[in-house]
Amino acid sequence: MEPITTAMVGREREQAELAAFVRSDTGRALVLRGDAGVGRSALLRHAAATAEREGHRVLRATGVEEESALPYAGLHQLLHPLLADTARLDEASRAAFDAVFGAAPGDQPSVMTLGIAVLGLLSLTRGGTPLLVLDDAQWLDDASADVCGFVGRRLTGGPVKLLVAVRTDTTSRFDTPALPELPVAALTDEDAAHLLDRRHPDLDRRLRRVVLEQARGNPLALLELPAHLAHLTGRPDALAVDDLVDRHGLPLPRRLQRLFGARVEALDDRVRTELLMGALDGAGTTGAVPTASYVMRDADAAVAAGLLDVGAAGDDLVFRHPLVRSTVVQMAAPSRRRAAHLALARFHAGDLERRATHLAAATVDPDEDIAAALEAAADRATRRGGALAAVSRLTRAAELSESRTDRSRRLAEAAFVAGHAARPGRAHLLVRADPAPGADRSPAAVLATAYQALYQDGDVRSTHPQVTAAIEGLRDGAPGAAPDDARDAPDGREDPDRRNGRGEVLDRLVILLLAISQYSGDRATWESTHALLASLGGLVGERARIYSGTWSDVNRHGARWAEPVRRAAAHLPDLEPWDVTRLGVAAYHLDLLNRYRPHLQRVVERELETGALATGMVMLHQITLDRMAVGEWAEAEESGRRGLELAVEHGHHLFAHQSRAYLAQLAALRGEVDRSRDLRAEVEAWARPRGLGFLTQVAASAAATAALGRGDHEEAYRHATGITPPGSFRPYAYQAPRTLLDLVEAALHTGRAAQARAHALAARDAGLPAVSPRQDLITHGALAMTAGDDREAAEMFARAASHPDADRFPFESARIRFAYGLRVRRVEGRAAARRHLLPAAEAFERLGAAGWTDRARAALGGTGTRPRASTPAAPALTWQERRIADLAASGLTNKEIGERTHLSPRTVGSHLYRAFPKLGITTRAGLRDALSRTEEVHEV
Repeated sequence: MEPITTAMVGREREQAELAAFVRSDTGRALVLRGDAGVGRSALLRHAAATAEREGHRVLRATGVEEESALPYAGLHQLLHPLLADTARLDEASRAAFDAVFGAAPGDQPSVMTLGIAVLGLLSLTRGGTPLLVLDDAQWLDDASADVCGFVGRRLTGGPVKLLVAVRTDTTSRFDTPALPELPVAALTDEDAAHLLDRRHPDLDRRLRRVVLEQARGNPLALLELPAHLAHLTGRPDALAVDDLVDRHGLPLPRRLQRLFGARVEALDDRVRTELLMGALDGAGTTGAVPTASYVMRDADAAVAAGLLDVGAAGDDLVFRHPLVRSTVVQMAAPSRRRAAHLALARFHAGDLERRATHLAAATVDPDEDIAAALEAAADRATRRGGALAAVSRLTRAAELSESRTDRSRRLAEAAFVAGHAARPGRAHLLVRADPAPGADRSPAAVLATAYQALYQDGDVRSTHPQVTAAIEGLRDGAPGAAPDDARDAPDGREDPDRRNGRGEVLDRLVILLLAISQYSGDRATWESTHALLASLGGLVGERARIYSGTWSDVNRHGARWAEPVRRAAAHLPDLEPWDVTRLGVAAYHLDLLNRYRPHLQRVVERELETGALATGMVMLHQITLDRMAVGEWAEAEESGRRGLELAVEHGHHLFAHQSRAYLAQLAALRGEVDRSRDLRAEVEAWARPRGLGFLTQVAASAAATAALGRGDHEEAYRHATGITPPGSFRPYAYQAPRTLLDLVEAALHTGRAAQARAHALAARDAGLPAVSPRQDLITHGALAMTAGDDREAAEMFARAASHPDADRFPFESARIRFAYGLRVRRVEGRAAARRHLLPAAEAFERLGAAGWTDRARAALGGTGTRPRASTPAAPALTWQERRIADLAASGLTNKEIGERTHLSPRTVGSHLYRAFPKLGITTRAGLRDALSRTEEVHEV
C-alpha cells in the first residue's frame, strides 16, 4: 500500500495563493470554504507539502462530527505532537493545558487564557515554523474552534500560520469576517474534462458526457462516478448511465454517498465493523492522535475499494473523504452501531467523557449505571465551561434512568443548566418532556418558569407566591424533600450527598426565592421569605443561609457570614459557576469581592463563550462592581458595557437594566451628569412598575452621587433620604448603608447638621463598622465629618485614614480626606488644610471624578496650592496603577504585591508595564524618584 499522492488539476489560482500564504514572512490565517468534494482537503495537502518543503513544521487536525461534543478534542489532536514542550512554559500556561486536557485539576481557563498559552507553546516549537492545518473544521468541538479562532486572529507579527477548511453547507465557529477567506469553487469545464480524461482515459463517450454533466465540476464526483461503473456487473451501458443521472433532485453529496454505500456493502462483515469502529470514534482522520482514537487495522479490502487511503506516515489508514465516513455510519444497522459503541466504551475505559458518550449510544433500555456515568460526565463538562454539552448529556441520562424519580431529577437538572446557559426555551421543553403525572405543575416546572419570568421579565410579584407555594409543598411532604440532616459542607462547599439528589430542587427553589426577594427590595416580601425559611428548619443548608443573611439586610443579618464567605473564596474552582456568582453576591454585600475577582476574571470568558452564559453575565456585573470600588473606572466601563450588550442580545431584560443601573452609578462618579440621568431614566421606567426596589435604589444612589458631584446638595439630600430617612437605616434597603456619606454630606451642606450627626451615630450604633471594611471606613469618616469638637473629628479621621483597607476604596477615602480638609481650613487655616486637600484633589483627578476634582481644585485655590495631578505624567495613572507602583517602589516583588492586592503576579506586572511609560521610566529602579516628582507641591 502506498501513501496518498494527489496530482492537482487546475486550481492554479488557489495554488498560487496558498504558496504565497505559506511563504509569507508574517503570520496569517486563511479559511478555505467550499462544497463537499470540491477539493478543499486536496488543497490543504498541497499547502502542507509546500510548507514542509519550505522547512515548516505542519500540525494537523481534522474535525469529526462524532467528536464534536467532546470539549477540546480537536485542540488535543492539533497540539498532541507539542505537548511535551509544555514543561518549558510558564506556570499559568502549563496549568491551562493541564486543566483542559485532564492532566491535573484546576480552573478551566478562558478562551483568551488558553489561546495565549497556545501561542506561547507554538513559539517554542522546534523543527520549523508551525503551520496549523484544520480540515473539516465545521466539525471541531466548540471549545477547540473558539481557541483556534482566537489564535488565528492574533498571528499578525509572528511567523505562525493557520489554514482552515470548512464546508459551505454547514455553519461553523469560523464563519466570521475577522478571518480572511479563499473560496474554493467547482472546476471549470475545461479542467473538469481534463481531470476526467486523465483519471479515466478509456471512458465511453456517452458516459463521459453524462459524468461531466452530473459532476458539475466537483472533483470528487469526477473521480468517483466513473469508478462506480466498475461495481456494476451484468448491466448494459444504458442502465449504468441511468444510474448516474439525477432523476430525483438529490444533491450531489447524497448521490456520492449512494455510490460509496455500494462499495461498503461489498465488504465482508469484519472489515465493515472495522470501518464502523473507526468512523464512530473519529479514527482515520489526518492528524488524529493514535492514543486517543481507535486505529483501524487489516482493512486492505476497503483500500482496494477506494474507501480508505494509506496516510502520509505509510502505516495508518484514513478515510478517503468525510462522505465515506458518514456513509459507513448511516449504512450500519442500529444493532451494529450499538455493538460498535459498546466496544469503543471498553476501549476508552479510562476516559470518563468518551466512555460515557459511547455507552449512551450503545444503550436502548434504561440503565442506571450508564445514566450515572453520563451525569458524571455532564458535571465535569459544566465545571470545564461546557454547560451546553452538559445539557445534552443530562437529557440522555434522563432517558436512560431506571426510576421515575431519577428521570425527573435529571431532566430538572438539564433544565436548570439550560436556564443558566441562557437557553430558557430549551429549559421549558425539558421540563415538559418529563412524563411523570403532573410534571408540568411540579416544583421543577415552577423552578424553570419562575427563573425565566424573573431574569427575562423582572417579574417578582407573581413569581414570589409561585415559588413559595412550591417550597411549601415540598416542606409538607411532597416527593423530593431533603432529609433533616441535609447540610452543605464547611466553607460553603456543597455536600456530595445533597448534590446527588434528595433536596436539589428544594435548594434551588429556596435560592430562587431569595433572588426574587433581593430584587424586590421590599420589607414585607423579605419577611415572608425569612418566615418560610425558618419553617424549613434543617432543610436549609448553610449556603442558602449565607445568601439569606447577606442578600437581604447585611446590617442586621450579614456580619456573621463574613468569615464563611472569606473561606469559600479558596474553594471557588471546585464549585459550579452559578454557585460562584451566588457567593460573589454575598461577597459584594460584605465588600469582599476583591477576593473573588481573580477567579471571576479567569473563568468569565469561558462561561460567556461555551458555558453558562447567563452566569457569565452576572460575573461581568461583579467584576464591574469591584473595578468601580477599587478605582479602575475605565475598566469598569468596559465590562459594564459588555454585560449590557450581552444581556440585550439574549433578551435578559433584568440583567440589561441592572447593567444600566451600574453604568449610571459609574457615570455619576465620573461627572457624566447627562449620561447618568439618561441611564437612570431607563432603569426607573422599567423597574418601578415591576416593583424592583433593588434597581430603583441603585438609580436613586446614582442620582445622589451625580447631584453631589455638581454641587447640588439639596437634590442630593432628596435622593439620599428617598433610600432611607436620616437617623436610621431602612430595613432591607441594601443601598442605605452604601449611601451613608452621601446623606451625611448633603445634610451638612444644606444646614441639616443635626440630621447629619444623627445619621452618623445611627451607623455606629447599628454596628456598621463590624459588617465590612468599607462600612468601617465610611462610618468613621461620617463621624469625623459630623463631630461636635475638633478632638473627636481628628480621632475619627485618623481611624479612617489609617484603615488597613483604605486604599481599596480610593473614592471614599478621598471624600473623607476632602471633607476633613475643609473642616481643618475653617478651624486651623489654609496652610494646615493643604496636607489634606492636596492628596484628595490628586486622588479625584487620578480617578477621573470630574465634579469632585473641580470642587477640590476650588478649595485648593483658597490655600495657595494647586494639585500636581494636573501635570501630564501622574494623571494618566489609574488608581490601581498608582497603588501598585507605590508598593513596587517600596521594594515588594510582584508576588508580594499580588498577595496584598489579591491580584495575580501577571496582573501586577501588566499594571506596572502600563505605568512605566506614563511615569517616563523604563525600569523599577526609577519608580521611587518618578513617584516623588508626582507628589511635589507647587506653590502659586
